[in-house]
Amino acid sequence: MYKSAIWTCLLLLVAMVADAGTIEMKVNGLVCAFCAQGIEKAFRKNPAVADVVVSLEDKLVAVQTKDGVDISDQELRDTLTDAGYDTKSIERTDTPVATIRESLTSPPK
Repeated sequence: MYKSAIWTCLLLLVAMVADAGTIEMKVNGLVCAFCAQGIEKAFRKNPAVADVVVSLEDKLVAVQTKDGVDISDQELRDTLTDAGYDTKSIERTDTPVATIRESLTSPPK
């Protein structure tokens, strides 16, 4: 009986972690395209990252993780600090980076 309960818990845990997630970060210090390019390059080096978008106007960095992996808040902060920026906030969402990218490039309606 205990074995089946343990297996059920493990399967639920794996299912929860299996989906890719999006991490949105508000960042201080973004002022130019070079800044955005440097941050994007820094995050793309991380093997857990599937996609990245950086918005200068919104001071936003959004990272899509690969299925089944996550990036700790500390690792996210360290990446931004090492690139020369301060993290204001970190929020995990279900919104795909492609949707965020589209909303940033679409003119307001």
